[in-house]
Amino acid sequence: MPDNTTTIKDPAQFLEMSDEQLDDLFRNAPAGEIPDGEGEGTAIIKPGSAVSDDIARFVHLFTWKGKVFDRAKGELKNKILPIGHKAIVAKVYKDKSWLDQKECIVLDYSKTSLIAHWIRDEIREVVPGIYLGIVYWGKKKLIHFALKFPATG
Repeated sequence: MPDNTTTIKDPAQFLEMSDEQLDDLFRNAPAGEIPDGEGEGTAIIKPGSAVSDDIARFVHLFTWKGKVFDRAKGELKNKILPIGHKAIVAKVYKDKSWLDQKECIVLDYSKTSLIAHWIRDEIREVVPGIYLGIVYWGKKKLIHFALKFPATG
């Protein structure tokens, strides 16, 4: 189990951590830069449990695959369904996190999506190219997720 950010190489490692460990990792990470391009998604549901890995694979295969950011427009589209259809738009900007009031990157669906208008995601860059996120429904924290972007350079 990762005990600090320097040991994190893959979002799958988040699946072995507890909710509390993920929240601590999020609290201690900087917001980072707003991503640009396609990030592969990992849903983190029931982290630290025997089924977390299976749930993440199922979600990735059948429903949510990740997010495609357009930094210049301040928007993103989610990649959904088995074919990776780009839909469900969010506005992207920096603001204070609902978790700890420190800066994060907000993925705001309130004015862009009829089906997800009550959802707010927050992300921070844990290590270069890997972001840890929190999904809120209204103001209630639901689950964590991760995004991994290809290395640049």
